[in-house]
Amino acid sequence: MLLPTSVVGSHGLPGWVWLAREAMAAGRMGAGDLRELVEDATQAALLDQERAGVDVVTTGEMLRVRFIVGFYDRLTGLRALEPPRKLGAPLWDTNTPFEVIEKVTAPDGLGIVEEWKLARALTTKRLKATVPGPYTLLVPLRLGEGYTDRDTLLADLVAIVNAECRALVAAGCDFIQIDEPHSGMYATTAPRFDKGVNRAVEGVTAKIAVHICFGNLYGRPFAAVRDFRNVYPALRDLAASQIVLEYANRGLDDLRLWREFPTDKELGAGVIDVKAFRAETPTEVAERIRRLLEYVAPDKLWLNPDCGFWETPRWLVRQKLGALVEGARIVRKELE
Repeated sequence: MLLPTSVVGSHGLPGWVWLAREAMAAGRMGAGDLRELVEDATQAALLDQERAGVDVVTTGEMLRVRFIVGFYDRLTGLRALEPPRKLGAPLWDTNTPFEVIEKVTAPDGLGIVEEWKLARALTTKRLKATVPGPYTLLVPLRLGEGYTDRDTLLADLVAIVNAECRALVAAGCDFIQIDEPHSGMYATTAPRFDKGVNRAVEGVTAKIAVHICFGNLYGRPFAAVRDFRNVYPALRDLAASQIVLEYANRGLDDLRLWREFPTDKELGAGVIDVKAFRAETPTEVAERIRRLLEYVAPDKLWLNPDCGFWETPRWLVRQKLGALVEGARIVRKELE
């Protein structure tokens, strides 16, 4: 199929999930309650994607906390620090940092395998797993007594991600997306994140996509200047068959870079603006796709939102998914 549609990862949370999270924090939910919550919330996310007609769905990441924060509860060797700011609007500086006090391990994994297995039992659609990359996991960690340098710490995070990816494949997963949004946030030269990502997917026999963006915490990007040029050296050498980039919110001006980028990789292009508080029309989405096709071959183009939907109300997510699928259908018909 030309122009397949997918999503980047997270789905809009139903209101009752927010209430359940408050109940969890207050200790009012038992293990059985939590299992029921996870299954029902995942089912809701899958149904929304299926009803919209999305070709490759995700679990919805329904119980993950602020993208990566919940993963640190599964890691050993960390001590939570006080956020540098507690008053005012929540943003990047109100998140909890962690001090590394001993070797970092994930004795029971990151929980993504269990999340994927549950979703696999609830849908017949092709299902993509979404895994945080090692550089992104490194962001809130501060060196303490456990490590003397960040390279050694990064190597241990690479091993944790690699183990999770291998376990996903063993469970039957054939499509894994590594999320490295932080790598797009540098105003100058970005780190060669491809080296860590390539080690993280070494020996992983699944289709690999890598997602890079400029951040979406509380619906805002991290960087004032958003230009992909500084990450292209790393993109060239990624051991991935698909690169997932945002275009809808930023505009399509730097699409010329993709033409300058000799590659056989697919482009998963963001054509839905997750930061905008209104749904695009199918016509608007179709026009973005036509612009993309000026630079990307049809058989190398996938369509998705710019980023995850966890900052977007669920009712609006449904409308945006509908526009994504219908916009793709319009252009697919034109190509046929």
